Amino acid sequence: MTTKKNFSAGSQQRTSESLLKDIRCNTKRIFTSEQKVLIVMEGIRGEHSIAELCRKYGISDSTYYKWNKEFIE
Repeated sequence: MTTKKNFSAGSQQRTSESLLKDIRCNTKRIFTSEQKVLIVMEGIRGEHSIAELCRKYGISDSTYYKWNKEFIE
């Protein structure tokens, strides 16, 4: 009986892991190049801090600075 319980818990765990993976894939935001440029330009204007911009658009600081580097190049 213990093997059945372990098997059930393992299959349920795999199911929940795959469900979480599906949710992450479907909720990932994809920004177009125009949106990236607008966000970087908003940061360059300096009206709001970079941290505020990142919270507003739901991106990390490192993502913003990566986009900024790409924009400058």
